[in-house]
Amino acid sequence: MRIYLDNAATTQIAPEVIDYMSDLMKSEYANPSSIHHGGRKSRIIIENSRKKVSAYLNTSPGNIFFTSGGTEADNMAIKCGILDNKISHAITSSISHKAVLYPLEELKDKKLVHLDYIKLDSNGTVDLIHLEELLNNNPRTFVSIMHANNEIGTIQPIKEIGELCYKYKAVFHCDTVQTMAHYPIDLQELNVDFITGSAHKFHGPKGVGFIYISDNITIKPFISGGSQERNMRAGTENVHAIAGLSKAMELSYENMVNDKKYITEIKKYMIEQLVKNVSDVKFNADCTNFDNSLFKILSVSFPKISESEMLLFNLDIHGISCSGGSACSAGNMSGSHVLDEICKDKDRTGVRFSFSRYNTKEEIDYTVQKIKEIFS
Repeated sequence: MRIYLDNAATTQIAPEVIDYMSDLMKSEYANPSSIHHGGRKSRIIIENSRKKVSAYLNTSPGNIFFTSGGTEADNMAIKCGILDNKISHAITSSISHKAVLYPLEELKDKKLVHLDYIKLDSNGTVDLIHLEELLNNNPRTFVSIMHANNEIGTIQPIKEIGELCYKYKAVFHCDTVQTMAHYPIDLQELNVDFITGSAHKFHGPKGVGFIYISDNITIKPFISGGSQERNMRAGTENVHAIAGLSKAMELSYENMVNDKKYITEIKKYMIEQLVKNVSDVKFNADCTNFDNSLFKILSVSFPKISESEMLLFNLDIHGISCSGGSACSAGNMSGSHVLDEICKDKDRTGVRFSFSRYNTKEEIDYTVQKIKEIFS
């Protein structure tokens, strides 16, 4: 028996997406840059996918560019947005995903940009007063704030952040990888220059994502070598993965309301059962506040005892997959930079449980029972 509670790291590909991609792989294999019949059919698949993505986000297809995933899209927004527009000041959060922190720190180390970190409250929410102070003192700034944190689930006020960026003529990049296709995003209502998404976070294939670039910003190609993606991203397009992304997005939007309701109930149920069955359990940040927290993430803090040192390993032995933080940093023994920033009590063990439409209350019962046994 395997129970998968690590959906913030990646999600199970929806069976409908697998079937859709499989059918296309069998019939449409031509290079979309070729001008013959097969190439044109592959090109149509890409452009129809682009139209579908842009329609859900209420923007133009010309603003959507497909990438290999969220990390490439974040790097493209940050490096091209800053360097191509000769921006010398950047602002981010210390709990940003490392796909944001690393490229910004790289530019800082090369003395290509001055980098400031916005103040956070105890839940990891950005301080808008501090943001305005930084923007007021540094005209023409690049701001990168993620929509929802991938480890603790804190949702940021991106509409208000966008309004401040617009007021001070700052360039605003928002990493929406964790919220894409889980929450409605209307780009006509947000003052944002870049957003990024990745298919494998919403039951699509790995290795494909996209970047939205507004008409207010101009950048040069991030990868050179061909004219693909309207000269913005060279390399033969991954036709079947792009099609899988758009299919997964379609399914997620069709089921968004019901999925959110169902997954929220799963999360609430796990909170209730943990409180009921495990002594001294705590919850990190504001993840039990369902108005300000990503409904699919539950960051839990357990007392540090000898058994908890190997908690993830013990859960895995019992068939339960979860993580101690971001899966992207699983090989880094220094721990979670997010929990280090927001948790006052360092002498505890943090675990991230993250849910999807495929989880059940029976799986939660089994998981809580195993945790209870470990701590009893």
